[in-house]
Amino acid sequence: MTAAPVASREAVLETRGLTKAFGGLVAVNAVSLRFLERQPHAIIGPNGAGKSTLVNLLTAHMRPSEGQILCRGVDITRLPAHKMPGLGIGRSYQKTNVFPSFSCFENVRLAAQSRLSTSMRFFRPASSLRDTNAHADEALELCGLSARRHRVAGTMSYGEQRQLEIGMVLATAPQILVLDEPLAGMGVEESELMVALLKDLARRYTLILIEHDMDAVFSIAEVLTVMVNGTMLESGPVEQVRASQAVQDAYLGDGGEVF
Repeated sequence: MTAAPVASREAVLETRGLTKAFGGLVAVNAVSLRFLERQPHAIIGPNGAGKSTLVNLLTAHMRPSEGQILCRGVDITRLPAHKMPGLGIGRSYQKTNVFPSFSCFENVRLAAQSRLSTSMRFFRPASSLRDTNAHADEALELCGLSARRHRVAGTMSYGEQRQLEIGMVLATAPQILVLDEPLAGMGVEESELMVALLKDLARRYTLILIEHDMDAVFSIAEVLTVMVNGTMLESGPVEQVRASQAVQDAYLGDGGEVF
């Protein structure tokens, strides 16, 4: 296994010996990674490699069996999932997770409201929450849906709904974006638009990307981590990992993607 190179950028998120076991099955096995500020980092691997479990651990949707998770040096291992947005950690999911009967703006405004310091503000008219509305408009701009502001989410294309879901994450004012297969189920044209969006976001945020589309991964990521059977096989600069014989063998032996 090749360690990731030392960089001058700060580690905004870090795992140390992170392990998750389900009975006798070890889904994530002693994974130690450093995610550096504004350094797009992709995690790939064959089906069953432990990628989604790792995402769930990073975002507190699962508790690790062993190991630590640190955010800017602070141990957050035991914090609940609802605390993650307050730490600047936002995530998307493999399946589209929007409110189909609401407009684009209403979707992102609801997401922005989740960051309010007191729930009592929900009893005030939403139109009076100028800061919240401003965050929602900014999120729509960042995800490329300003022109769809009043469009009902359920009437939009699948690709646009995926964009909207990212906009909802952006509305929570994250610093770290954990995106779980954002290109899943997209056609060629939609994938190209999503890749362009992710490349733009990677300049603004720390992007952690789980993705099966290798062309997208190579286009976006600076660092690549490969997982096999819950274990980190290799991690480092994209071209270094791409050229690794161990990585080639893991993929080709599993019938997976050809680099």
